[in-house]
Amino acid sequence: MAKPEIEFRDYDTEYKWKDVEGDTLGIKEKILSLDSDTGDYTRMLKFPPGIETSETLVHDFWEEVLLVEGSLYDIAKDETYLPGYYACRPPGMTHGPYRIPQGCVTFEIRYYKK
Repeated sequence: MAKPEIEFRDYDTEYKWKDVEGDTLGIKEKILSLDSDTGDYTRMLKFPPGIETSETLVHDFWEEVLLVEGSLYDIAKDETYLPGYYACRPPGMTHGPYRIPQGCVTFEIRYYKK
C-alpha cells in the first residue's frame, strides 16, 4: 500500500514519540507516514543529549535528513551540523559515527528506489 494521504497535522501533538526498534541509546521516533509494502517512510527522529554512536552506517535505501533542532557532530569528518543542514544519502554512502552533545531532532525520509 502506498503512503497514505495526509492533510496538514501538528506532528508535535498528533504523533507520539516511540522507541526506535533495536536502539539502546534512547533514540525516539515519530513515524509520520509509512508504505508497508516497500518499507518507505517519513519520520521525526529525536536523539537525547550526550549520546555518541560508534558505528559507521551504510544503508541499502535512500535517506534524506534535515536537522530541525540541536546539533550533530560527525566524528569522522570533524564537522558540526546545525538546524537547517540537509543530507541526501544514496544507497551505499557511509556516514557517522556521531556525537550529539545537546541532543537533536531530525526530519527523515527513507525510500527504496528501483
